[in-house]
Amino acid sequence: MSAQTIQLDLACVEKLLDKLSTDNAFRKLFKKSPLDALISIGCKPPEGCPVPPCLIVHKIAPKEEIVRALQELRAYLTSHASQTNPHCFEAGKILGTIGKK
Repeated sequence: MSAQTIQLDLACVEKLLDKLSTDNAFRKLFKKSPLDALISIGCKPPEGCPVPPCLIVHKIAPKEEIVRALQELRAYLTSHASQTNPHCFEAGKILGTIGKK
């Protein structure tokens, strides 16, 4: 992990996954601004740190897809791999991106 990125702690990952799998308003905010979405659930990254690339998506995965991959996403987002392999919330690509097929 470089000094220019952050790794989410388990509490933030749990909140993030819960909101992405249940809350349409949060999903809309996350799509627009992952940083603002993180801040809204109490997960503010250190000053000057960019949002981890794995949180930036073009088409957010459906709630059902996120639910199906909760365990894998939890493990992935708390590992160092999440800082080097972007787009883990991209629709239709979750398990392929995190190496689970």
